[in-house]
Amino acid sequence: MAGAIASRMSFSSLKRKQPKTFTVRIVTMDAEMEFNCEMKWKGKDLFDLVCRTLGLRETWFFGLQYTIKDTVAWLKMDKKVLDHDVSKEEPVTFHFLAKFYPENAEEELVQEITQHLFFLQVKKQILDEKIYCPPEASVLLASYAVQAKYGDYDPSVHKRGFLAQEELLPKRVINLYQMTPEMWEERITAWYAEHRGRARDEAEMEYLKIAQDLEMYGVNYFAIRNKKGTELLLGVDALGLHIYDPENRLTPKISFPWNEIRNISYSDKEFTIKPLDKKIDVFKFNSSKLRVNKLILQLCIGNHDLFMRRRKADSLEVQQMKAQAREEKARKQMERQRLAREKQMREEAERTRDELERRLLQMKEEATMANEALMRSEETADLLAEKAQITEEEAKLLAQKAAEAEQEMQRIKATAIRTEEEKRLMEQKVLEAEVLALKMAEESERRAKEADQLKQDLQEAREAERRAKQKLLEITTKPTYPPMNSIPAPLPPDISSFNLIADSLSFDFKDTDMKRLSMEIEKEKVEYMEKSKHLQEQLNELKTEIEALKLKERETALDILHNENSDRGGTSSKHNTIKKTLAVPGARTGDWPPA
Repeated sequence: MAGAIASRMSFSSLKRKQPKTFTVRIVTMDAEMEFNCEMKWKGKDLFDLVCRTLGLRETWFFGLQYTIKDTVAWLKMDKKVLDHDVSKEEPVTFHFLAKFYPENAEEELVQEITQHLFFLQVKKQILDEKIYCPPEASVLLASYAVQAKYGDYDPSVHKRGFLAQEELLPKRVINLYQMTPEMWEERITAWYAEHRGRARDEAEMEYLKIAQDLEMYGVNYFAIRNKKGTELLLGVDALGLHIYDPENRLTPKISFPWNEIRNISYSDKEFTIKPLDKKIDVFKFNSSKLRVNKLILQLCIGNHDLFMRRRKADSLEVQQMKAQAREEKARKQMERQRLAREKQMREEAERTRDELERRLLQMKEEATMANEALMRSEETADLLAEKAQITEEEAKLLAQKAAEAEQEMQRIKATAIRTEEEKRLMEQKVLEAEVLALKMAEESERRAKEADQLKQDLQEAREAERRAKQKLLEITTKPTYPPMNSIPAPLPPDISSFNLIADSLSFDFKDTDMKRLSMEIEKEKVEYMEKSKHLQEQLNELKTEIEALKLKERETALDILHNENSDRGGTSSKHNTIKKTLAVPGARTGDWPPA
């Protein structure tokens, strides 16, 4: 009895000790996850759990986003999850997204998972037209997106229409030109075919390197008013703060780089930006909502911290991640080279096999033709022999008749005809017999010559038969496969051959390997500069090619602004736009635009 009471008490105490939990749904760019969270968990607990699940170490770029009354907000790390103004209905939903953007994706994004999440997010923003992208750049970005998804182009697999169900271009670009989906696919595929050999992570990085030069990349826009009540847009990004005309989100009127801002503060709904240069006026502006002010301040603090962090030496953790990434990249490169060599050897072996099969088939055809020629020669020889035999018999018969005629003539001559008439008749008969004998002698001679000719033809036919037999013997005794010294041997199908190849490789990174890798990286940089120049020429060619199909009346305000920027300054990019803004004299005043 006492034991039953004790066990019931211990069960009750265990039941009381179990913490209360709630369900959270995390939506990433390509997946959804659900977690059971304790009621006391703070934002950092949930955020760390998500990052560990994804295997993500570059956590400083990301955050958990949710929406409050059509306003975007981010989960605070030091505040309990349920203390935020979120829906209490389970599961509580958050979106795991990039909150801050790098200045240079290739240098700052180390992990492959980080690159992939950025690629998916930026691609969606371009397709949703939250980032303006020119038509020719849209086609190039689409080709890299196809390379990342489908791998190397293979005409036998990627046939016409294989991109029909893919969303690759912004609707604005599609509507701007009188081009069918097949025409767009043809132009995308032409560039896609040039990306052969790029792995998924390389194609995604090329996509980000092009996208980061777009004017609206990484910019968060907020509606504000200056102290004179003029409606403006505030843009916050990795480079600083920018003030835009509401009708022009591409070119800022004023820019404040992070390294030239001394302080940012707000009181209620008024924001104040104090530049380091005291000669420049303080810029003040108002926003309509206190919650928006808090979001602006969060983004300013986070972007400023990352801006300063980039200009300092990497932390030990970042150095370790970069070293691991370099080793992993080198290992993958060696693995790709090994696979490329094996693929090349397989292709050469298949080509050699096809060539040998072709030659074997050719030899079989030659042997068949030789056999047929031999059979025809044998048939001809038989016919000629039979004809010669008949001619010989006819010649003998004619000779026999000629002898009989001669005997008859002698008999007639020996017979005495007493009368003159009989003599005349006898002479006439003798004359006729002589003529007949002469004709029969000539015919006999002719038949003898014909018999000799037939014997000669028979001899030639037998000689041709002998040569045909000799050629057939040479063909049948000739080796089927020629020497293969100069051609690599086909790979055997058994697995052990691959083990031998794999065993011959070593992934120990010695100094010589790293030096060679450094030289290859330098070479790749030079090639990249040349490719960039070639790429710009290709973009210009595509722009010129499709310009004739453009419908001018469908151009948006951003299209017109982008064209004007391109006409004024040649190549348009985010950094060039901001540099031009900073170069405008007297652009940074708190009273812009003038009253």
